[in-house]
Amino acid sequence: MLDAGPSMVVRVGVLALRVHHHVRGPRGDYLGLGGGAIASWAGVPGPGEAALVTAGILASHHKLDIASVLVVAWAGATLGGILGWVFGLVAGRRVIGAPGPLLRARLSLLDRGDRFFERYGLLAVFFTPSWVAGVHRMRWTRYLPANAVGAVGWALAVGLGSYYAGPTVTDVFDDVGLVGSLAIATAIVVAVVVGRWRMVRSRRA
Repeated sequence: MLDAGPSMVVRVGVLALRVHHHVRGPRGDYLGLGGGAIASWAGVPGPGEAALVTAGILASHHKLDIASVLVVAWAGATLGGILGWVFGLVAGRRVIGAPGPLLRARLSLLDRGDRFFERYGLLAVFFTPSWVAGVHRMRWTRYLPANAVGAVGWALAVGLGSYYAGPTVTDVFDDVGLVGSLAIATAIVVAVVVGRWRMVRSRRA
């Protein structure tokens, strides 16, 4: 089940390295952005959004390249999502099911989560930390594409938002929080998917 995981990690890493050969601005800024995105999408809240907002604002002042910012943010988020998913897949259920306080409640929550992911897994990816999908054994054939699409939506929403809106976007994303940020990203992703579906449907018709 994990066969595609390493190959996806390699492809994302190669893409990020290629971008670093064609960028404007300090390489350390891009490395910081990629590291923050990896951390956030692996399950650590906060650093990815802060790094991407900062990078978008710097790009708006021509100190970084916005295209490179978006690609690095996407690559970091995708890689972080994969790492979080693998951690949840390998160790998540053992941690949740370990003997200790509230074991029965934790097992009940795990069972309900399994049923939820079985039915709404693709949607849940956009609203839960990456390791949660691993805990509930979401297949790589479903998770990896959804993770990559979610990373695209996040990079575009936060990155382009900070690039065009400047520092004011910080207040917006502080107000809506992480869930709101993901909702904005999801709306963009849904719009793209619906547009593509309509195009395919019209061609078939």
